[in-house]
Amino acid sequence: MARGLDHIVHAVRDLDAAADLYRRLGFTVGARNRHPWGTHNHVVQLSGFFVELLTVADPEKLGDDAISMNFGRFNQSFLQRQQGFSLLILESQAAEKDAAEFAQTKIGLSEAVRFERTGKRPDGAEVKVAFSLAFARDQRARDCGFAVCQQHYPENFWNPAFQQHANGATGVAGAVLVADNPSDHHIFLSAFSGERELLSTSSGITIVTPRGEIQVMDPLAYRHHFGAPPPDVAQGARIAALRVTTADMAKVRAALLDGRLPLREERARLIVGPEQALGATIVFEAARPS
Repeated sequence: MARGLDHIVHAVRDLDAAADLYRRLGFTVGARNRHPWGTHNHVVQLSGFFVELLTVADPEKLGDDAISMNFGRFNQSFLQRQQGFSLLILESQAAEKDAAEFAQTKIGLSEAVRFERTGKRPDGAEVKVAFSLAFARDQRARDCGFAVCQQHYPENFWNPAFQQHANGATGVAGAVLVADNPSDHHIFLSAFSGERELLSTSSGITIVTPRGEIQVMDPLAYRHHFGAPPPDVAQGARIAALRVTTADMAKVRAALLDGRLPLREERARLIVGPEQALGATIVFEAARPS
């Protein structure tokens, strides 16, 4: 089954600074959440997709369970080298089934694991949210984490009030990876996404999922498309950019100016590069007519 984009993890050393950055980008940022394995996060919701701002706040709580190892310790190791997008997570309807499929295709890291936490609605009321995760690994992308996520109480997580943004953001257009040889990741990404059809171009490869695209570009093509410096790919492919759709590009421009953020304009897109965005590149583009 094809899997759409569910969320992306932006790993940072200073979570308060990251929350401030995303507010200056024009996003509505949720409250700080604390995980039992030592990571803390803020969530930025779009329609059907979210950005997870994450730091390892309590490393002494990290254990040797699957979530600690493949999520907590992975991000801890990632942050020792850099900040930026660390994990790309796709949606799952049945995480246990997906974990079995990943094992069969030899990209799996563990059986599906479930966790729960308490969330808060805009009015402060507490609700239960629960997720099951199945992790995957691309051996040619040691600094990229991959997983699928099944939500057990989606009605408690998604909230239209959290999806109203000053920048007019409406959803996700795609995630962009950078690799020296994009075709090296064809087999993994096909198994991970469940999409058999991949588009090959002179810039790299593109997978069109039910929610957003996954693109892999070489460093030269990435710089040409986004005008931003590509990440270091010495450890293999990296997740470099998030493409966000907006209903009104004028609102994006106004939000970025109000937030005193330098921006680039490339191919009718407004772009905030990794120098300002804590190792990540944020790309805003007009939503396509439905």
